[in-house]
Amino acid sequence: MPKNLIASRSLIAISMGLTTLFVAACSTNDGLGTRYPVSGKVTYKGQPVAKGLINFSPEKSGEGRGASGTIENGSYSLTTLTPGDGAFPGSYFITINTREIDEAKLKTASSELAAKKGMPGGINQVPPELQSKFRAEAKGTTPMKYEAQNDLKATITGSTSGLNFDLKD
Repeated sequence: MPKNLIASRSLIAISMGLTTLFVAACSTNDGLGTRYPVSGKVTYKGQPVAKGLINFSPEKSGEGRGASGTIENGSYSLTTLTPGDGAFPGSYFITINTREIDEAKLKTASSELAAKKGMPGGINQVPPELQSKFRAEAKGTTPMKYEAQNDLKATITGSTSGLNFDLKD
């Protein structure tokens, strides 16, 4: 066999091996199925929402899996399992929460409660009554109606960029 043919076959075999390794490393074989990247903008009265959370919940309760994302300077991208992996195909209700809990006050209240209960090491988890109290006191930058089921909906059928929401009063 000529040396050029042996070298060519070796090069092809190495190339195929590297390609297989690259494809295996890039695929998401987590068993959940195909997700599509979803991103867009959230505005209120035409201005970008500075900070918040966006949640996509399947329209049919108990069917499918939701996705969520963080809103930063009006922009978001969705995550189902791993950061930025997107959402499954389907129809979704969208909720948006811009409330910011004063974490410093919550930590202080939690420490005071721990001291009152004689727990010098503090409380590992914030008690539900404190969470509820501080959530109720938190102020949002968008109308509260968007925190629960509302008229925002979306259907994902493939990769979607520019899925924008302009919130109104």
